[in-house]
Amino acid sequence: MTTKLDKTASPVKTHGNAKHTPKQESGYGYKEEAFEFDPPPEAPVFYPTEEEFNDPLEYINKIRKYAEGSGICKIKPPPNWQPPFAVDVDKLRFTPRIQRLNELEAKTRVKLNFLDQIAKFWELQGSTLKIPMVEKRCIDLYTLHSIVQSQGGFEQVTKDRKWSKIAINMGYPPGKSSIGTILKTHYERLLFPFDLFKVGKTMNFKMTSPINEENEKADKDYKPHGIVGRMAIKPPPEKHARRSKRFEVDPKLEDDVKEECKDENKELKRLQFYGAGPKMAISKDKDDEKRHNKTVNYDFDPLAKYVCHNCNRGDSEEYMLLCDGCDDSYHTFCLMPPLGEIPKGDWRCPKCVAEEVSKPMEAFGFEQAQREYTLQQFGDMADQFKSEYFNMPVHVVPTGVVEKEFWRIVSSIDEDVTVEYGADLHTMDHGSGFPTKTSLNLLPGDKEYADSGWNLNNLPVLENSVLGYINADISGMKVPWMYVGMCFATFCWHNEDHWSYSINYLHWGEAKTWYGVPGKMAEAFEETMKSAAPELFQSQPDLLHQLVTIMNPNILMKAGVPVYRTDQHAGEFVVTFPRAYHAGFNQGYNFAEAVNFAPADWLRMGRECILHYSNLRRFCVFSHDELVCKMALDPDKLGLTIAAATYQDMLQMVETEKTLRKNLLDAGVSNAEREAFELLPDDERQCDTCKTTCFLSAVTCKCSPDVLVCLRHYANLCSCHPENYTLRYRYTLDELPVMLKSLKLKAESFDHWVNRVKDALDPKTPKTLTLQELKALLNEADGKKFPKCDLLQTLTDAVDDAEKCARVIQQLDLNKMRTRTRNSSDTKYKLTLKELILFNEELDSLVCILEEAKSIKDLLDETKKFETTSKNLLEMKLSDCSISDLETCISQGNNLCIELPNLRSIKLRLRQCVWLNDVLSYKKKTEVLGLESIKNIIKTGGQLPPNPEIENELSELQTLLTRSEEWEQKAQDILKDTGSEVLIEVDKLLKEAGQINSYLPSEEFLFEAMDRARDWLRQLEEMNSAECYPYFNDMEELIKKGHQLSLHLVEVSKLESYLETANAWKEKTSRAFLRKNSTFTLMEALSPRVQFNNVNKCRKKGPEDDHGIFNLTSDMDPATVVSLFKEAEHKEMELIRNVRASNSEKNLDPNDTTTYCVCQRGLFGLMMQCELCKDWFHSNCVPLPKVASSKYKGNFTSVALHLGFKDCKFLCPTCFRTKRPRLDAILLLLMSLQKLYVRVPEGEALQSLTERAMNWQDRARQLMQHPELEAAKNKLSSFSQKYSEAAARQRTEKIITSELKRAYKNPELHARVNEIAPYSGVNQEDHRTEENSIVTDSSDDSKGYASADDRMGEHAYSLHFPKFDNSEYKLLIPPEIKKQIEELLLEGDLLEVYLDETFQLWKLLQASRDSDKDAILIDFDMHSKNLPSKRGRKRRSDELELLKKTKVVKNELENKKVKPQKAKEISQGKKEGTRRKGRRRQSTGSEDDDEDICAATGCLKPSGENVDWVQCDGGCDKWFHMACVGLSAQDICEDEDYICMTCSQNTYGTLNTMDSLSSVSSECSTLTQPSTSKDSVQCKF
Repeated sequence: MTTKLDKTASPVKTHGNAKHTPKQESGYGYKEEAFEFDPPPEAPVFYPTEEEFNDPLEYINKIRKYAEGSGICKIKPPPNWQPPFAVDVDKLRFTPRIQRLNELEAKTRVKLNFLDQIAKFWELQGSTLKIPMVEKRCIDLYTLHSIVQSQGGFEQVTKDRKWSKIAINMGYPPGKSSIGTILKTHYERLLFPFDLFKVGKTMNFKMTSPINEENEKADKDYKPHGIVGRMAIKPPPEKHARRSKRFEVDPKLEDDVKEECKDENKELKRLQFYGAGPKMAISKDKDDEKRHNKTVNYDFDPLAKYVCHNCNRGDSEEYMLLCDGCDDSYHTFCLMPPLGEIPKGDWRCPKCVAEEVSKPMEAFGFEQAQREYTLQQFGDMADQFKSEYFNMPVHVVPTGVVEKEFWRIVSSIDEDVTVEYGADLHTMDHGSGFPTKTSLNLLPGDKEYADSGWNLNNLPVLENSVLGYINADISGMKVPWMYVGMCFATFCWHNEDHWSYSINYLHWGEAKTWYGVPGKMAEAFEETMKSAAPELFQSQPDLLHQLVTIMNPNILMKAGVPVYRTDQHAGEFVVTFPRAYHAGFNQGYNFAEAVNFAPADWLRMGRECILHYSNLRRFCVFSHDELVCKMALDPDKLGLTIAAATYQDMLQMVETEKTLRKNLLDAGVSNAEREAFELLPDDERQCDTCKTTCFLSAVTCKCSPDVLVCLRHYANLCSCHPENYTLRYRYTLDELPVMLKSLKLKAESFDHWVNRVKDALDPKTPKTLTLQELKALLNEADGKKFPKCDLLQTLTDAVDDAEKCARVIQQLDLNKMRTRTRNSSDTKYKLTLKELILFNEELDSLVCILEEAKSIKDLLDETKKFETTSKNLLEMKLSDCSISDLETCISQGNNLCIELPNLRSIKLRLRQCVWLNDVLSYKKKTEVLGLESIKNIIKTGGQLPPNPEIENELSELQTLLTRSEEWEQKAQDILKDTGSEVLIEVDKLLKEAGQINSYLPSEEFLFEAMDRARDWLRQLEEMNSAECYPYFNDMEELIKKGHQLSLHLVEVSKLESYLETANAWKEKTSRAFLRKNSTFTLMEALSPRVQFNNVNKCRKKGPEDDHGIFNLTSDMDPATVVSLFKEAEHKEMELIRNVRASNSEKNLDPNDTTTYCVCQRGLFGLMMQCELCKDWFHSNCVPLPKVASSKYKGNFTSVALHLGFKDCKFLCPTCFRTKRPRLDAILLLLMSLQKLYVRVPEGEALQSLTERAMNWQDRARQLMQHPELEAAKNKLSSFSQKYSEAAARQRTEKIITSELKRAYKNPELHARVNEIAPYSGVNQEDHRTEENSIVTDSSDDSKGYASADDRMGEHAYSLHFPKFDNSEYKLLIPPEIKKQIEELLLEGDLLEVYLDETFQLWKLLQASRDSDKDAILIDFDMHSKNLPSKRGRKRRSDELELLKKTKVVKNELENKKVKPQKAKEISQGKKEGTRRKGRRRQSTGSEDDDEDICAATGCLKPSGENVDWVQCDGGCDKWFHMACVGLSAQDICEDEDYICMTCSQNTYGTLNTMDSLSSVSSECSTLTQPSTSKDSVQCKF
């Protein structure tokens, strides 16, 4: 098949520019206006239903009369038809064809051919063609030549002085006469010599120089396109290459053309082109052959062969020119015109020029690409080309833009855009895009599409397709071809092989644009193409069959040829009809599949095509006669449609064959032999003249038995006498009629059927057939597959009409109409009286007889009787009608199976009588009607037809209903009323209800609601009459009851407002007392404690928690409540004393099993004692005061003075339950409490608490006025002032001493140091001691500590306080007064109120405590260590020095974990002097790696001669590189602690409480070294 060109291919070269402006100048054109393209009208589009889609050939035949007029049409399948893509995309590889777009268009190719011809002409003359520039654009030489020739030629135009007119026709602006002169000059220089050459003048020409040098520079060199050299490619003769026959050229035809050119037309002899581009037809081999075959007689002198062929003289050898083509010689002065100089480059003589230019050209074709693609590679290339060409994503380029750009490119001779097209890919080699039954891995859902008639693998061989009777798999016709396209890839104008149908399916990708010409306009299309480009058709008469030429549809439309277009998108079919020319191009990367098919109506067109091919001498794809005969041999397998069409076609074939054989016999051919032509290959049974594939007969001759001709061309076989000819036949003339008869019988069975049907349908013929006999005729047509025709449709309609009448009679069910009862309910359709009459008439008009028609007359008689009875009943009054008579009449009408007009009226009259009787019976009853009953009666009466009696009854019922509904609405409004007189309104409404004679649903409800409201008001009155306000809970309970009332009482809202005020007070009080997430209720926090439990367990609040320890009720008077709280306070004091005594007896031995704290575990870590309950608590279980996280040196009093006694006192969470607001804040709460109208238990608890706090405050103030305590307060104030001054002085001394130490090594500063030493606060003796210590450090690293170092070494995370004697800050208070303070503080700490007196008493008591006995903060982990250690000392040498100074037991220090020191490190330390501190250490690269392991995570592994180390003081004693923990030798002093990250996270700010050793001598005390002795810990809060 020749039609299918699917997907676009990609560009090999792209010389065109994607960003073209609408109007541009052509490189070789005379004028190019803004390109315009008028799209042709749209081809029809069809949308088959799912039922229509089941049979493809039937549907296409159905739409043929609508679509054939446009040549092509588009079919969109139903949405649910989506076949899978079955091609293996990974294995598919193909080589596309190359398409240069501007060489496809007919007119453009003619121009290119002409320019190549002129260029070749001048090339053979030794010159190069340059296109002149006029008005800044190149001259269109083809147009100039055509216009001049149309005006009579160069000489005639010059004679008539028409060059100005020529310039205007060329599109140059008028008014410039010089342009005409310039055009004349260029024509005379470039084209006129060619004209002279064509008319046969054998003279040489020299291309003269241009008018001036500037023009010569501006002229554009013309580069020949060489179309033939690139595109004269013949398809390989492979097994599937059906189309390759199109490119075969008959050798005899070529000889005929050459002979014709030689004898008839000298111009064609000189210029015989079969394609565009230069024809270098003289190959080297042929040139050598010419030279070798040339014979010249040389009698003497070998140089005698160089003689001038014009003058036949051999003299003047210096002026002798040798032809580069044939070696003939000419004098330069003998040439016409004579040459003034030797030509540059190659030179050809006049004979060679004529021979070279006159050579015929090969047929134009497509060149194969040089590379092979996969689908992915081709798609990438195609998308890249389109996106770069249009400078936008491929899918957003409008189809109209691509269409216009395509026709602009193909119409421009200088737009060299090249694309590739993967066309004609054989499905037998690559697989089909549709799933087939033989497909591998066929999925269950794919079977539907593998069997579908629209599958292009199945469509050509369907039952009603003629191609199914061809055994061979003709690629492209019976076997689909696939097409991989790209943007601009083109399939040129053509029609299908044998003028068959074609169908194309676009599997996926971008759209494909189609153009079609109706088949009836094919000859007009061909004439238009030939007239537009006659030069091409002179060289290639069958050019339209080669699929290599395209022409703008606008040109065809202007010539009167109708053209239609359509855009085929993915999932759509395009169908082309017989002989319809079509072309198109691809919008982008896509994949399509196409195939031919031939239904029965094609046979006539197929025979016409064979005759057309014979006239064109074109090869056939298959033998049409063979196909027809094959179908005739087995007519039983043919459908009637195909059999009838085959019979008509074969009848014409047999008559033609008889005529041809008779003519052959008359010519004298008497020999005949049978030949099985179907066994011969097609190329061995083709007519030698017309190339038709012979089957019925052929003629051969004895002189050339391998050559045969058809009977039409027997005269062209040879020159022998016809007696030598032999007729080779397939069937005799007697056998052909037998075959024809079998077809005729198949077709005539239809004729007999037609006659019987016509008799049955004839209205003039009496009816004799029954419905069953009529249906038998219809079934016969279906069984024998008779063709669809008007008669068959008429018969179908007649049967349908008869069956409809029979169904109507069955629905009427007349035979059973007298057996129906009154209660029978029939849902079958009933006719009206008018329809019954029409139906009776229709039965008479049927073409068949129906037995059921007899019952219609009986039905009409019964209907008349009913009409009479019903009319009488309807005329009577309603009160006079009898229900039984009405029911009898209705029963009679129901038995009639037709619609009776009066039947409905009788039924309505019956309903009226029944309703009226029901109303009258209700009135006689004593019971009242409910609202729903009244509504139902009114509704039923309203649906009845109007009647005076019914209307009166309805009016009375409606009045009663209105009064009842109005009362109900009032009742509902009262229930929603929020006014103060609700009960009065309810009482009125109840009295009104007694006057309404109907049942009112809300009446009983209002009685009950009123009783409940009065009972609630009574309870409220009792509550208000009490002596005291009600308690919160009692009022809340009463409000809940009020909410349950149906009536709204204003008293409920008032009580709610009281309750909201009380809740607001409780929330305010809770915010003042309770902490966030507190486990205590407000009542618990304000009430005295009933238990002390330090176990940290979460408890759930119960309902009793809201009342605390008291269950206060409204019957309690205030005195009773006060006595309850007083009793609870006494119990609380007893309880706390017992708890303190129990906790004070606990053993503080860490090895004891006694439990402490909220966690109920033993002693470990940092623990602090609660001031109230005297229990001990861990730092990681409860938050401790700020002092617990501070590092200090000295006793606790110093710390307390430093902190101003703030954050020093500790109460456990059980003792310190609330925020303890100040007393003035509580007084404000009590003031707001007095404004409440409800008693709140928490308020009474708060009152008791306030009274207790104020009483305690009075007692505390009275005690503090004691003279002893007054003196103690003054002394404590002086302690604070003295401490502040000492601390300031110590900081000053530390700064000065530090500067002195830094300046010690600088001798120049010694004098200055001695000057300021007296002002440093350090005596000279101490200073000398420091100097000695420094000198000692320089000489021996182990003696590197002095007392000044301790005073000066301060780090960011340690506190230093002035060194004073601990007894200096101790207050002496008499024991009896101290005991009073302790008793008073015991009760004060219980109070949940903050009082300044509590803090003042605690400071006095704390300052008077014995620091050696009363320890309240202990670090039990530090105490558990057996050995005292010097803070910051990390070396064994440092510990030994400490032992020398402090005289502490050696065994304890030897147990200290230290890092061993190498001998080399010790010696190096001596050299370095004081740089080697005990706090830090340095290591060298030579130390043992196993010993020098840094404990830091991600150790940096510092290298070098000296590496600084530091040891953790937090308890792990691990060593770290200073660089790994972010420190340097200058960041940390010797006496400062370093705690690693691990220890700092586990210790919650551990407080060093072991600051002094009780066993250390006074000498060691001056060094202020830390101590781990438990006895020395006096941190008390």
